[in-house]
Amino acid sequence: MPVIAVDKPLNLTSHDVVNRARRARGTKRVGHTGTLDPLATGVLVLCVDDSTKVVQFMEADSKDYLAWISLGAGTPTLDAEGPVEETGDVPPLDPAQVQTLLRSFTGPQAQVPPQYSAIQVGGQRAYAVARAGGALDLPARNVTIHSLDLLGVYPGVDAAPRTFDPQSWTPADTGHTFTLPPALGEYPTLLVRASVGSGTYLRSLARDVGAALGVPAHLGGLVRTRVGRYDLRDAVAVEDLPGATGIPDLAALDFPVIEADERMARELRQGKRPAHPAQGRHVVTLNGELVAVVDGSGEQLKVVRAWA
Repeated sequence: MPVIAVDKPLNLTSHDVVNRARRARGTKRVGHTGTLDPLATGVLVLCVDDSTKVVQFMEADSKDYLAWISLGAGTPTLDAEGPVEETGDVPPLDPAQVQTLLRSFTGPQAQVPPQYSAIQVGGQRAYAVARAGGALDLPARNVTIHSLDLLGVYPGVDAAPRTFDPQSWTPADTGHTFTLPPALGEYPTLLVRASVGSGTYLRSLARDVGAALGVPAHLGGLVRTRVGRYDLRDAVAVEDLPGATGIPDLAALDFPVIEADERMARELRQGKRPAHPAQGRHVVTLNGELVAVVDGSGEQLKVVRAWA
């Protein structure tokens, strides 16, 4: 059964897309590998039927984004949902200095998630508490930001590019044009291309970049251009879900491959630990078919998940 990359449109939740996929594919067994906010668009990876078994191995995939960071206005949700609850005068922005500042945000770090997020504390969803007027004490989480490239500084979101070359995801006259949420006002905006590890919130990054510049900030727009090996160029529209072929489980798993013989395959499916020199996580196949995901100790293989 397939793994399908969908181009999530604006104003749909990830759960909305999952529900549409269930109807389109005639199955209740649809999962996704990482939530996108309603005001974000781009790659949402769906796993259908038996492919839901691979979700756990794809949630840690790195992700690429285009982010429009609007400076001088803060919102409770940290994005363009609004309302603006705090403003500040933005100092003159020198692109070279901004790029240096962005570089200081790369690498492993602790990041405080947004109050409006799906994180649970004591059985309560943070966004539910926030919408009721409360706030949870959300501990910082360890994340990794691989790279942040400044693509431009603009007077506002509406003045910033929306059409990009799909090969490099840099502004271009022709290519892929994105729909962004309505701007909350004309606030100086940084256009940033980001590559981040799993669990990283771009809304939190926008908040923190603003704080480093001494002003409130929010995410004026966000597009996810890649999840693991799935690029937005290859994503299907929601309306094309019924006929989407996707790719098989094996191709979806981004691990080195061990080709088994019949005996090793049988032992792994029985939960045994056959001897093998591999170290780290691997996919095991037999005649091109997926047998198991394993962790190798350098001496033997331990099954993480097996396929019949």
